[in-house]
Amino acid sequence: MCGIIGYAGHRPAVPVVVEGLRRLEYRGYDSAGVAFAGHDGLHVLRAKGKLAALEERLAGEVITTATCAMGHTRWATHGVPAERNAHPHTSNDGRLALVHNGIIENYQEIKSRLTAAGYVFHSETDTEVLVNLIAEKRKTAPSLLEAFAAALREAHGAYAVCLMDTDAPGSILAARMSAPLLFGLGTGENFVASDIPAFLPYTRQVIFLEDGEIVRATANGYEILRLADLSPVQREAQTIQWDMQAAQKGGYRHFMLKEIFEQPRVITDGLAGRLDNAGGQQACSVLLPELDDLPVPERLHIVACGTSYHSGLWGRHLLEEWAGLPVQVEIASEFRYREGLALGQKDMVLVISQSGETADTLAALRIARERGVQTLGLCNVVGSSIAREASAVIYTQAGPEISVASTKAMCSQMLMLALMALYWAQRRGSMDSQARQARLSQLESLPALLDAALPDMHATARQLARKYAQADSFFYLGRGHCFPLALEGALKLKELSYIHAEGYAAGEMKHGPIALIDPDFPTFTLALDDTLFPKVRSNIVEVQARQGKVIALSNPGMDLSVDDLWLVPPLPAPLAGFVALPALQLFSYEMADYLGKDVDQPRNLAKSVTVE
Repeated sequence: MCGIIGYAGHRPAVPVVVEGLRRLEYRGYDSAGVAFAGHDGLHVLRAKGKLAALEERLAGEVITTATCAMGHTRWATHGVPAERNAHPHTSNDGRLALVHNGIIENYQEIKSRLTAAGYVFHSETDTEVLVNLIAEKRKTAPSLLEAFAAALREAHGAYAVCLMDTDAPGSILAARMSAPLLFGLGTGENFVASDIPAFLPYTRQVIFLEDGEIVRATANGYEILRLADLSPVQREAQTIQWDMQAAQKGGYRHFMLKEIFEQPRVITDGLAGRLDNAGGQQACSVLLPELDDLPVPERLHIVACGTSYHSGLWGRHLLEEWAGLPVQVEIASEFRYREGLALGQKDMVLVISQSGETADTLAALRIARERGVQTLGLCNVVGSSIAREASAVIYTQAGPEISVASTKAMCSQMLMLALMALYWAQRRGSMDSQARQARLSQLESLPALLDAALPDMHATARQLARKYAQADSFFYLGRGHCFPLALEGALKLKELSYIHAEGYAAGEMKHGPIALIDPDFPTFTLALDDTLFPKVRSNIVEVQARQGKVIALSNPGMDLSVDDLWLVPPLPAPLAGFVALPALQLFSYEMADYLGKDVDQPRNLAKSVTVE
């Protein structure tokens, strides 16, 4: 959600910033803008829509001499998508420009006070209020830095902000509070950004800013300060291991397709260093040193949003079956506002978030910490807020995921949940070594199996998409471990193709939803070879009795008669989900691509949801 990049260096700044914004497009946006420092003051250009519209505006500007600039892609929170609401916003006196990700909760109160003092507002945004609050504080503060800090102390809510001043054209000020912001250290140049890809071509040296911190940067230096008292902060930079090649399409039509096909590699990387065969194959054990110092919980609460929530629902089956752990899975936005939330001191809260910055999930983690409960983070981004604040963190090691619709992130989350289940099974003694080794061997076989199967799965998905692309609605049905996958399949179809879809536990279909079945309402059923297959087959017959068309994702040798039988390689349940998942993703991808939708940047969506 919203992309920020700020640059102070020796290169022409505006091309660097626009290039950085392009690498942040995956976060989702509806308008864009830049500010840059010239000899005649600050220049601000904004445009509604995609970056191409902004680049048209920039084409007529003399920008080559500016070596300090900032840019923003906006995802609307306050005010409709329009040029007047696009960032950067400037102060009434024209001396300050600000970009902002997040929400200032008390902006109306501040706006009323500033309006009474004579300020005029030209947008509906909280950002324009904040930049004018900084301007007002500057009238009495000893410096811009102190005015910036004073205004942020008064602003309540979540924010990542970057500020430029016409009187200091080679400098940027930035700060964060409950919204992602990183600092990149280059040679003769420095960056702030919402995510690493924005500046990755120039540096891999990154400092992850903490909540309540300010950074002041020029081309040749920087300082990090505490917002509360402007005291200095010392922190070592971290080196990012992945490079720009990992964040590029690599010949694929879309990032989403590339990331689906990267799932075999994700599994290989996720297993690397996690298995110990020193005692022989029958004594092979799972290595999760991140958990060694934590007690095995008596009850596990999995808290997440969206696709990560579906991963948690799927993981519950493994954690309960293999490790014998009672598991409760909750939507983060519901968990954080529950009255009478019961958390035992021997419980553990596992929060799952690809970005590690999801606002509701992060809030749930903080509630658990306040209650004195152990917390575990499962995320993909090193140094993210969840990674820093949890009692322990397990990184999914999926690499950069650029497409807004999550694909390989879910695969990596499922893998780590499977390893957690096997690890806790070891510690609890709930699974014998022979059964554990069988599961580990199945996990190790997955990359080769998927590499071989994905091309055929893609071809089948393309054929089915052309047949069903005119549908207005879809059912997705599954039982047991396939129910979370049905939810995810429906979510992907909604996200990408804008076709209404509902995921249901197949046994619930008779309790109302079956009334919707007709010849124009197709059903996508997960009918894999497991103990619940006879029940699923009965549900398929019930759909067919109402003249509903059925796509069945199944395995060879199963007794099924449906409109379209999609066979995928067999795997024992629940690990069969690793094969079903890319099939569901490819079907949604091909539906959206055939319908001409923007696959990598679906409308209204953001990659990292950092506000409620």
